[in-house]
Amino acid sequence: MPDFSFEDKYADEVVGIDEAGRGPWAGPVVAGAVVFHNRNESAELLQELNDSKKLSAKKREKLYALLQEEQAKGNVSIGVGEASAQEIDALNILQATFLAMKRAYQKLDKQPKFALIDGNRTPKDFPCSTQTIIKGDALSMSVSAASIVAKVYRDRLMQNLAKKYPYYGFEKNAGYGTKLHIDGLRGHGICDEHRKSYKPIQEFMK
Repeated sequence: MPDFSFEDKYADEVVGIDEAGRGPWAGPVVAGAVVFHNRNESAELLQELNDSKKLSAKKREKLYALLQEEQAKGNVSIGVGEASAQEIDALNILQATFLAMKRAYQKLDKQPKFALIDGNRTPKDFPCSTQTIIKGDALSMSVSAASIVAKVYRDRLMQNLAKKYPYYGFEKNAGYGTKLHIDGLRGHGICDEHRKSYKPIQEFMK
């Protein structure tokens, strides 16, 4: 379970950053950035935070709502950044992920001097000092919270895109290559939200 041991190594405030949506064939990649300003956040939030992939959709939504409540009280700051399918195609998914992370950091009311970033790749030219943490979303409270913010925000975004592009099941698969998504591609071709640099999508463009 995550705790504050990584955050506590630093004298100043630290932001945790994580992304959602590197693997899907469609839609943006989204990054979340979360700063815990104190340890006065709700006990429920602190006890239940975990890697978003280990939580049910219902639990993620609940924790997302708790994070929003803590932000309203001034205990937490949240930033969200996106990089579009077009940016992913232009830059590649890794650089687009770094761009989304930078945008999430810049959306914070006040930017800390230090960031904990999930994974093992350090973004180039990041606006502050960084430390990467492998499986950070399961180890650091800030990164865990960022993983939930990114995942819930992106899932909601894909549910909205499903209304505009109803053939691919985005509301269920979030843009991943499920059977429903493949059937939609076979029947209707690609849409503006598909990542044209991804090999499976290139197959449907032939």
